[in-house]
Amino acid sequence: MNFDIEIIIRFLLAVLWGGLVGAEREYRGKAAGFRTTIMISFGACFFTLMSIAIGGSNPDRIAANIVTGIGFLGAGVIFRGDSRVNGITTAATIWAVAAVGMGIGAGFYLASGCASVLILFVLAVLPAAQHQIDKLNQYRIITVKASREVNLKQRVEADLQAAKIKNKIVKQIIEKQSLSVTWQLHGRAKKMEAFLEQLASADYIDRLEI
Repeated sequence: MNFDIEIIIRFLLAVLWGGLVGAEREYRGKAAGFRTTIMISFGACFFTLMSIAIGGSNPDRIAANIVTGIGFLGAGVIFRGDSRVNGITTAATIWAVAAVGMGIGAGFYLASGCASVLILFVLAVLPAAQHQIDKLNQYRIITVKASREVNLKQRVEADLQAAKIKNKIVKQIIEKQSLSVTWQLHGRAKKMEAFLEQLASADYIDRLEI
C-alpha cells in the first residue's frame, strides 16, 4: 500500500467516525450536528498528518495546537440559560471527536474506532441511565412572584417542608407591591412534580417560573 492510498483511507475513516457521532447529534437537534462533527474529525486528522509531514524534528508542534483550537470551537456552543448552562455535552463531544480525528491521522485506527464507539455509547445509551438518576435526585430552579402582603416565603417554605423537598433561596426581588423569590430545589422527581402542581394552583401566587 503506498502513502497516497494510506492518506485517503485516513481521511475516509475520519469522515466515517465523525459522521456517525454527528448523526446522533443531528438526530437530537444539537448545535454540532452531522456536517460539523465530520469537519472536526477530518480537520483534526488533516492537521495531524501535516504535523507529521512538515514538523521535522518536532512533529507534534502543529497537532498540539488542535486542542487549543477545539477549545475555542467548543466554547461557542456553550451558553447560559435562565437557570442552567447548556451545551457542555456538545462541547465535550467536539473535543472527543477531534481526538478521534487526531488518532486516525496518526495511524491508530483501532483505538480511534473504539473511541468512536464509546462516544456513541455515552451519547445514545447513557441518557436512559441519566434519566433514572434524575428521578432519584433532581435539581430545579423556580421563581415565585406574589403580593408582599401574603407572606410568600413562609407559605412556600411550609409547603416545601411538607413535601420533603430541600430548598435554598438564591435571589429575592422586592418591589413596592410585590415580592419575587427564586429557590433552588432538590428532591425526588415525583415529589417535585407534585409540589409544582400544587404551587401552580395556589391562589396567592401571581406568577410561577420553572
